[in-house]
Amino acid sequence: MDIGQNFIDRSRAYLTDEYRIKLRKTVGALPPEMLWWRPNEQANSVGNLLLHLEGNLRQWIVGAVGGAADVRNRASEFAAHEGATREELMRRLEQALDEADGVLARLRPEQLTERRRVQARDVSVLEAIYQVVQHFALHLGQIILVTKAQAPGAIKFYEDAGGAARPIWRGT
Repeated sequence: MDIGQNFIDRSRAYLTDEYRIKLRKTVGALPPEMLWWRPNEQANSVGNLLLHLEGNLRQWIVGAVGGAADVRNRASEFAAHEGATREELMRRLEQALDEADGVLARLRPEQLTERRRVQARDVSVLEAIYQVVQHFALHLGQIILVTKAQAPGAIKFYEDAGGAARPIWRGT
């Protein structure tokens, strides 16, 4: 398989399959009153992180890679201390995931080396996608940590299988 197409396909699978499923299960298990909770003023709530992931997807993939207008207000993603429900935040984030997946579905491997300008950076399309995938994983991990702390035992994505982690996230 072409390495460029493989990169695009794996990026799509992470964002629209694995990460989406894990995020749905995690946010669904979080007690509703904990959505906007912050351990301290320098930290972000799960609500902030959901807003931030939506903004990042729209700016880097839908905008920079796909050509849509960049209308992101990044500072507001972190400034919010209350607001939308988890259902509304997830609906908006899932819509952004769908839009990003549409952009990636149309992307051809030879476009991965094209340059884009995003957040005052000159990056290749490959770098923009890689940034979004790793960024999403980072914040998903933070959301999982908060949920495991606030709802012990509510989520589990892997099972020990003789020393190997067997993924169970599709069915958990």
